[in-house]
Amino acid sequence: MDRKLYGKIIFRGVIKALTGLHIGASKETLEIGGLDSPVVKHPITREPYIPGSSLKGKLRSLLEMKLHTEKGLPFKERGVRFHFCETYEDALHCNVCRVFGSSGTTNFPARIKVRDAELTDFSRNFISDGLEIKFENSLDRITSASNPRQIERVPAGTEFEFEIIYNVENLKQLKNDLINILSAMELLEDDALGGHGSRGYGRVKFYFAEITAKPVEAYFNGEKPKEIVKIEWNPERSTDDQGLKNLKEAKEALLQSVQELREVFAEIEGGNM
Repeated sequence: MDRKLYGKIIFRGVIKALTGLHIGASKETLEIGGLDSPVVKHPITREPYIPGSSLKGKLRSLLEMKLHTEKGLPFKERGVRFHFCETYEDALHCNVCRVFGSSGTTNFPARIKVRDAELTDFSRNFISDGLEIKFENSLDRITSASNPRQIERVPAGTEFEFEIIYNVENLKQLKNDLINILSAMELLEDDALGGHGSRGYGRVKFYFAEITAKPVEAYFNGEKPKEIVKIEWNPERSTDDQGLKNLKEAKEALLQSVQELREVFAEIEGGNM
């Protein structure tokens, strides 16, 4: 097992909820008149956030489904059906597992880190009056008896700051990994994040303020990272009209820089790509 680290590529920006967003939290107690389905909240601030595990899991799931359709990527069962590789060597050559990680007979740690996405300052004020409570009702098809429920949602327009960090471990796989990460994000924009997506919840859009390539030596010698995308923005204002890159623009800028990135990271091996 020969695992190298050439550096990191850091993505920072905003996830904007275009429709109400519900990422559910478990209820520890049953309260009279309480919500049937609250959203997950930070245990200290009590503010809603998007768990990194939820975002990473959705991106992985969409990429798995794409590759299952195109190349017959197999699903296995561990309580739920999903894809994982049994060995380190298999995971190294798997478009899903080498990016998102795999726990088989031998483990392959993920190349990406997905941070929890917390509210921007703008959205902290935007939802200061509270979250949205949506009333829904299911009907018995025979008796027409109703089953009303209350679902808590983050309202449309709310913005969360995201950060995804990709470890550059193989220069030959760099372009393919980046395409898979950003393509999964594109799939998510046309899908749904969180629950109840079939009923209109969870439509989101990504905006990029920064994509930075940081060779590993920069952590030791203070070398300035290479900026692929760098836009100054004010988190106290809406992202509207602040010039942040949408996903298509960010993807184009990154892929146009792939060869240059390889050269930056290859300096660690004396130019061997």
